[in-house]
Amino acid sequence: MLFEVWAPHAEEKVTLRLEGEDLPMQPVQGRAGWWFAEAPARDGDRYGFALDGGPVRPDPRARRLPDGPDGLAAVVDHGRHVWQRDWPGLGLKGAVLYELHIGTYTPEGTLDAAAERLPELAELGVTHVELMPLCPFPGVHGWGYDGVAPWAVHEPYGGPEALKRFVDTAHGLGLGVVLDVVHNHLGPAGNHLPAFGPYFTDTHHTPWGSAVNLDAAGSDEVRAYFLGSALAWLRDYRLDGLRLDAVHALADTRALTFLEELSAQVDAVSADVGRPLFLIAESDLCDPRTTTPRTAGGLGVHAQWNDDFHHALHTALTGESQGYYADFAAAPMAALAKTLTRVFFHDGTYSTFRCRTHGRPVDVTGTPAQRFLAYAQTHDQVGNRALGDRLSAGLSPGLLACAAALVLTGPHTPMLFMGEEWGAATPWQYFTDHTDAALAEAVRTGRRREFAEHGWAEDRIPDPQDPATRERSCLDRAERGREPHAGLLDWYRRLIALRRTLPDLTDPDLAAVKVAYDEQERWLVCRRGDLRVAVNLGAAPASIPLGGGGRMVASWGEARVPGGDGLLHLGPESCAVLARS
Repeated sequence: MLFEVWAPHAEEKVTLRLEGEDLPMQPVQGRAGWWFAEAPARDGDRYGFALDGGPVRPDPRARRLPDGPDGLAAVVDHGRHVWQRDWPGLGLKGAVLYELHIGTYTPEGTLDAAAERLPELAELGVTHVELMPLCPFPGVHGWGYDGVAPWAVHEPYGGPEALKRFVDTAHGLGLGVVLDVVHNHLGPAGNHLPAFGPYFTDTHHTPWGSAVNLDAAGSDEVRAYFLGSALAWLRDYRLDGLRLDAVHALADTRALTFLEELSAQVDAVSADVGRPLFLIAESDLCDPRTTTPRTAGGLGVHAQWNDDFHHALHTALTGESQGYYADFAAAPMAALAKTLTRVFFHDGTYSTFRCRTHGRPVDVTGTPAQRFLAYAQTHDQVGNRALGDRLSAGLSPGLLACAAALVLTGPHTPMLFMGEEWGAATPWQYFTDHTDAALAEAVRTGRRREFAEHGWAEDRIPDPQDPATRERSCLDRAERGREPHAGLLDWYRRLIALRRTLPDLTDPDLAAVKVAYDEQERWLVCRRGDLRVAVNLGAAPASIPLGGGGRMVASWGEARVPGGDGLLHLGPESCAVLARS
């Protein structure tokens, strides 16, 4: 077997330790900084590299870290896995995504336990499961955004073989699988990359410290490292797409950006394997160039999260106006209407939160609606709240049903956050399992200090390191059979079924979407072809002018089809989907 490592920081020698035996490595001719050795090895054999007689460290490209980020790597023979499905792939057109965290989706917190629950999602009607990050991090439980080994699968989740079993099970049920990957930073503990080479640079700084080196000296190999990691998920694990965390934090001044390069390579792999593959970016730039095709001068990412839709919907539902919600809270129904028809609320407008203009308009006449994801809740928007409270903690079932109607019948690609479909009462809180005591205390005190600045008593903020914080965040499936959860779950099923069967709901033409609303009475109507989706977020009944009759396709709460007066009568916190007669 050939062992290779990029270690330009080695001054004299690199040693391979394989199953307790030390073997000298040789420089690779014509590849500066690369070292190699050949030795017999089989799946599961432990190995690592020592630079200049220093400590043995795991392979930066380790496919498995059975003892965690500070232990030796293990050889993984991907050819040993016998795939059970001949999967044709599943693209984004008509998709409904479901964001899922392995560590809290079940009490067991493993990929195998989650796989056992996948029939529930197939029955719900979603098309893709979007897994939060799976890369190894110190400890057992965490969100996953402090991963340190972007080629490997967190061992407590089950490791590489468990991910393959999960993907096989999902594909057997007709579900695609998307993985959230983090290229903008690595975790603070267990990160051995700086010992090997210039993986990070002080040329740029990010909220997490020195930036990943995408454009300074040595960045060719660093970019190849992260590009290779991304493509390995798609090839080795047969994933259908990747969600790219916070791409606005990728400091990259090169003419050919990392995102363009990644997009081009993913498209090439897609052509090679003969199935659709896609990238979804998280970006707060409100810049349509992120998803504009490369041939038209864009970055070529296939879709992006749209937080502006979330913020508009959240303020309309809750009335909250703190922080970045302030821009949307001044006229939330108008903000919601704008995001439904023009995608971004900030499209060159002034942002009071940022104290500057922000964003760029989307060309709605030529941009398919499916490039933008819409959602009422995500791991960020729930977990980054002080108590990790979901919308269900403060809203009535009626308002939750209205939110579902706007997300699942809207023009953009819908995404749900796990448990949302039944109005889960469990919170989803910020939890960690740092093994470094000093780091654990820093995280604990830092989070409490952060929320204390916003008026929260420190003793009310959950301790991220307390195992009970993670346990509280695990879903309680017993809720699914009780009201009002059961009724809400049925409503989500009906809406997703409508999206699957009514072509108007997946029409990609943004310019064809029409919205009317009343800011004071708090109602809104969205027209999608021959369908009209009406919500009344107010506490009083609403009489909504539709200009004609119609057939009730689905409704929540009090709803009466328009009569001769052309008025749709909706009760408080009610919604309806109507078709032309």
